Amino acid sequence: MSESVNLPALGESVTEGTVTRWLKNVGDRVEVDEPLLEVSTDKVDTEIPSPIAGVVEEILVQEDETVEVGTPLVKIGDGASGGSSDDSANDDAAPNEAAAEESEPEAAPSTEQESETPAPQPTEPEPAPAGQTQPAAPAAPSAPPAAAPVPQAAPVPPPAAAPAPPAAVPAPAAAVSSAPTASASVPNPTQTGAASGYVTPLVRKLANEQGVDLSTVTGTGVGGRIRKEDVLAAVSAAPAAGGSAAPAAASGPFVAEVSPLRGTREKMTRLRKVVAERAVQSMTSTAQLTSVVEVDVTKVAQFRDAHKAEFLEKTGSKLSFMPFFALAASEALKAHPKINSTVEGDEIVYPETENVSIAVDTERGLLTPVIKDAASLDLAQFSKSIADLAERTRNNQLKPDELAGGTFTLTNTGSRGALFDTPVVFLPQSAILGTGIVTKRPAVVKVDGQEAIAIRSFVYLALSYDHRIIDGADASRYLVAVKNRLEEGNFAPNLGY
Repeated sequence: MSESVNLPALGESVTEGTVTRWLKNVGDRVEVDEPLLEVSTDKVDTEIPSPIAGVVEEILVQEDETVEVGTPLVKIGDGASGGSSDDSANDDAAPNEAAAEESEPEAAPSTEQESETPAPQPTEPEPAPAGQTQPAAPAAPSAPPAAAPVPQAAPVPPPAAAPAPPAAVPAPAAAVSSAPTASASVPNPTQTGAASGYVTPLVRKLANEQGVDLSTVTGTGVGGRIRKEDVLAAVSAAPAAGGSAAPAAASGPFVAEVSPLRGTREKMTRLRKVVAERAVQSMTSTAQLTSVVEVDVTKVAQFRDAHKAEFLEKTGSKLSFMPFFALAASEALKAHPKINSTVEGDEIVYPETENVSIAVDTERGLLTPVIKDAASLDLAQFSKSIADLAERTRNNQLKPDELAGGTFTLTNTGSRGALFDTPVVFLPQSAILGTGIVTKRPAVVKVDGQEAIAIRSFVYLALSYDHRIIDGADASRYLVAVKNRLEEGNFAPNLGY
């Protein structure tokens, strides 16, 4: 006996959703509350857990299909009807896996690449058959990794020594020859060993930058997905290897990284489409411009250095610059409500609270979870809220309502090294504040009434705003209020412990 699982309500104003990826195939066992599929709406991408335990008997809605709330998605039974369930699972697995890859922002691989998924090392076993023609061939089946045949080929007399050098190189060539139609996957020879764990372009890029072989990384995400945290953990687990590689890299010429997306084509995700449509709508419906101020945050840096160890011990959160910026920005909104306002028809609406959206860069695109009533929070609460929202946003665990209701946005453009930016205001909000990277440089300061040169910490704050209701003077007054609060540096009463 089977039971249908329907698309649940994903928020007050959400009426439909698009199935972006099935995490289970026909014939797979699923437990209660285990992630079953991923659904994208105009507000959030989220995982749908299974309300019942059983075996997936039939998938009713395919990937990239959009259905209304309440539509049956899948049938789950006890598996009793499935004498042929294994066959159906095998038949359906490949299309589902291929569709899953196409629905994510990657170069679309061919079905030949998917057929290699169950193999632990899909590219490296290629040299093994060739090694069978050599005297050392019997060792190849018992030692699948390509590294094993190479050292055995070294002591063999000249006839076997010739194939030894190619044995270290054939992996890319073999991948090309064995899958001539999978041109999109050719730039990714080192990562195909991790095909059993889902790898996004951002994670692959990070792995390339850090010199991590993804075939050696175990994914901790849903369905074996390799996440950014897994790559960073692999880097920290092998500090010696990284240290020894540095001198070699310094001695050789610079080699620019080649992205696996180069020369390929990918389908836009639903989230990317929504962001694109809203950005264009916002830019064509509003009059946007940006004002920038430079802020001396030396006192903030000194205060942070003096308290960050105690802060971590008492709150469990790291004290970065972001909570200071969020606190100063939120406090200034109370005194300058125009920056926190919205337009409804021919009226300007001034909300009762300051609900600050925090821009979070994820593998799926930009999302902006909301901190409600932000002006009432202290540094500890801001630090905890920002870290929690960022983590759950990147792990696809946000509730749709946590992305709604923002009245103002804060984006840390300096987290990737930008000096400052001119961020885009997204309707219905009227302003967004971008914080650049904090840098040290010489500056002229007053010491005992005399001018002197000292090393100071600076940051640029860029406020983009809707000129329909916010004038340049309004924006400047707001920015100066935030600047004065930060340069004063009196945050001891706002620690929160």
